Amino acid sequence: MIRTIFTITYLLFVALFASLQAQEIWSLEKCINYALDNNIKIKQGVIATGYQQNQLKQTKYSRLPNLTGQVSQNLNFGRSLTYDNTYKDINSSQTDFGIGTNIPVFQGFYITNNISKLELDLQASIEDLSKAKSDISVNIASTFLEILFAKDLVKVSEDQLSVTNLQIKQITEKVDAGSLARGSLLEIEAQAAGEELNLVNAQNQLKIARLRLTQLLELPSNDAFDVEVPALPEISAQASIVSAGEVYKSAVLTRPEIKGADLRYQSSQYQLKMAQGALYPTISLYANIYDSYNNKYKDINGADIAFSKQLKNNQRKGIGAQMNIPIFTRFANKIQIDNARLQVLNTQLELESTKKLLRSDIETAQTTAIAALNRFNSNQKAVSSMREAFRYSEEKFGVGLVNAVEYNTAKTKLAKSESDLLQAKYEFIFRTKILDFYRGLPLTL
Repeated sequence: MIRTIFTITYLLFVALFASLQAQEIWSLEKCINYALDNNIKIKQGVIATGYQQNQLKQTKYSRLPNLTGQVSQNLNFGRSLTYDNTYKDINSSQTDFGIGTNIPVFQGFYITNNISKLELDLQASIEDLSKAKSDISVNIASTFLEILFAKDLVKVSEDQLSVTNLQIKQITEKVDAGSLARGSLLEIEAQAAGEELNLVNAQNQLKIARLRLTQLLELPSNDAFDVEVPALPEISAQASIVSAGEVYKSAVLTRPEIKGADLRYQSSQYQLKMAQGALYPTISLYANIYDSYNNKYKDINGADIAFSKQLKNNQRKGIGAQMNIPIFTRFANKIQIDNARLQVLNTQLELESTKKLLRSDIETAQTTAIAALNRFNSNQKAVSSMREAFRYSEEKFGVGLVNAVEYNTAKTKLAKSESDLLQAKYEFIFRTKILDFYRGLPLTL
């Protein structure tokens, strides 16, 4: 019996723990950190950086001497060269051994320039990884704020429907008492039906925003998934917005997309030097050792020569230097140099284009933030006025001085102004956070 109670208690504890885990609330920081650790594109960026590191290592190692070995087995039939340098009609088997090395001495500065190029490519790959992390962070922050906006919208819709349901209850009592016509009840019930639809739409919008966030996090869709509602900053009517020019001055020095484009521009210049280096002669040193064994080699007495003795007597060694001079390469070198120059111009244009796009994004964020602040201030005044107008209309409706149509019109205007206020609020918060992010500040709420 005790064992059964213990088992049931344990299972209940496990179920409770699993339930608490399933209902865990995610903060913005947790969402961003999770994505940076688990996002597939981020992992691919890490792999790409590792590939660039290996390319750089391989190029650095190309300065070292190589070492190759060779073993071959030959079967000879008919007239063959004998050990005493005469030919006889004899079948034989010969084994050849060899080992050699080649040392690059001068390659037209190709290796040096290629190392410099690949070091820049590696740094550019690291900046690409930073850019991918930046993009996923911004996308998560945007979707996170969409969820907060949708939550507030659901709350507004619920409050509106709650007021309407209360009004229906009051009107029903008056209709039953005969002090109010049934048409007023039907009109307010129609208003409630419309508000129920608005609530459903707001709830669907919230579900879709949550789904988008789980997809960004690459998590399975889960109805229990929810986000933390932080204490958002208060927006004052005179809120200051940093200038686009100031943000750009900071961003152009720190943003990974600018750094990456600049590094690729520098890399293309080394690619041009590598192409020009192909016009120089190349110099290399080489050394080799060669040996062989033939099963039909005999000494002057006609006896077979032993394997070890043949290896000692047949060994040959060599060392030398080689220079290759490009005289005519069918204009291949010239075309490679021209293409490298074009690539330098192209990467320079890409750098300028990236800077212009960054400036455009910053200016758009600032302009949108200013517009959102203006809308927020206007809507804040509108909401204050609409609430007072609705309160007045509600009082008059309660005593029959206004009909249901006028009452519903006032209520609809209030709902729209509250929705517009929320939209302007979250738009302003998001754009100001983006401006701070461009300045190098972390994304936090």
